[in-house]
Order: sequence, then structure tokens, then C-alpha cells
Amino acid sequence: MRRLTWERVVSVLLITPSAIAIAIFVYGFIGWTAYVSLTKWDQLLPDFTLVGLRNYQRLFANQRFRIDLRNTVVFTVLFLISCLVIGLILAILLDQRIRGEGFFRSVYLFPMSISFIVTGVVWRWLLNPGSAELGSTGINLLFDILGLGFLKTGWYTDPKIGIVAVVIAATWQMSGYTMALYLAGLRGIPDELREAARVDGASEWQILRHILLPLLKPITLSAVIILGHISLKIYDLVVAMTGPGIGFSCDVPAYFMWDTTFRGNHFSRGASIAIVLLVMVAVLIVPYLIYSTRTEAEL
Repeated sequence: MRRLTWERVVSVLLITPSAIAIAIFVYGFIGWTAYVSLTKWDQLLPDFTLVGLRNYQRLFANQRFRIDLRNTVVFTVLFLISCLVIGLILAILLDQRIRGEGFFRSVYLFPMSISFIVTGVVWRWLLNPGSAELGSTGINLLFDILGLGFLKTGWYTDPKIGIVAVVIAATWQMSGYTMALYLAGLRGIPDELREAARVDGASEWQILRHILLPLLKPITLSAVIILGHISLKIYDLVVAMTGPGIGFSCDVPAYFMWDTTFRGNHFSRGASIAIVLLVMVAVLIVPYLIYSTRTEAEL
């Protein structure tokens, strides 16, 4: 009994420093940010005069922020669909036990090993539309060489599709990670299920639709949560690749928050943007955590 008590005390002592650090540097700073968002701190010197929800009212009345929210929705939807579809296709192909599987798996996973800053710089070069003086560059030059000049576009310089250019770069980086998730899920499905379906006369498409995809639902849910979390907080890729873009066509809330806080010195407005981002992420993640907790409890 004394040994169990001593082990429990030691365990508590070991996790106490981490718990204190998390309480201060995570939840403490979240609370501080929420408090600042309710104040009048709109200059370099602090002003903690409480103004209630005025900063939030001004924020949602701001046209740039409304554009940012629209860009976030478009980016998230396209990013999720692209990563899930490409990741699933790559996983299915690799699950065929092809020769050189390890090589291809490494190639698909390689983009994830680099930062969004590097990805943004590289794709800024690739999607550079060129100019009348220099001619086409990057992908547009490839279209010219292949005789597909009608596919040329301004990419991130085009206000209509600026955010799509960011989606392409983000998908290139994260589709390999999604592939790894799906491949792990496919390898966890017993081969006996597929063989039994084939014996019953099911085609490969029917096996995929009625057996594999339903069993991969937990993987899909996890991928949606992870990718959605990344898309809502996307910042460094936009900084390195496009900036806010023409007419804020590539702007996102995180970039607006940095611009407002550290360029405009509107600290309370920046804090209100941060809290809105926190709420958006919480709306995505909290239901997933509740679902996971209930599932584990049932098991």
C-alpha cells in the first residue's frame, strides 16, 4: 500500500511542472488574449479600458475579414476534398503490393518533411504567371511547351482564383500524409474480407465501396480533423507564397491577425481575430474529442 502511494506521489510530482507550464503558457495566454480582445488597446501603449464586444462588432463589419472568412471556407473545402481523394487513390495504388513500394511511399511523404515556408517559395516560382516582356514561366511555360496554352492563367495574381493557387501548394504538401493514414487503414483490414467478397462475386469497385470505405471511416474522420485544423490556421504558406493577394483574394484570418496586431498596433482587434480563430478550431475539434471519448468508453 505504501509503495502504491509513493508511486502515485512520484507520478504527480513528475507531471506537475508540465501541468503548470501548460496552465500558464497555453490556457493562461488564451485567457489573456480573450481579456485583451475586450479592451481598448489600439496603440503601442497598453490601454485596458473595457469596451465589451465592440472589437468583435467592428471585426465582423470589416469587409476584409468577411473576405478572409470566405477564403477560409473555400480553402478548407477544396483542400480537404483534394487531400482526401488524392491520398485515398495513392493509398489504394500502394496497397497493391507494387514493386518499389517503399520508394514511392517515401516520394509521396517527402513534401510533408519540409515546412510551409519552403513549399510557399517553391510554388510561388512554379505558379509565377510570367510577363509580357519575359514570357511565360513555371507551369505556364510547361503548358506552352505541351501546346496547352489555353490552360494558362494568372494563378495567385488572378483575384478570381488566387486562393486556388494556395490550395494547390497545400495539397501537394499534405496529400502524402493523407495517403499514409489511408494506407495504414487499408493494411489493417483483413485480406479474408476481400477474398470472401470476391468469392461472392463482388467486383473491385463494390469491394471498395461497400467494404473498404465504410471500414476507413475512422481514418477519414481523423484526416478531416487534422487537415481542417491546418486549413483554419494556415498562415506561413500564404506569407511565403502570395501575401494577401490582389483584392485580398489570398488573404486569411491568421494573416489579417498578424497584419492588424504587429503592423497596425491594434492589439485588441488582433486579439479578437485570434479568439474567433480559436472558436473556429474548437468547433471542429471538440465534437471529435467528444466522439472519441464516447467511443473509447463504449469499448
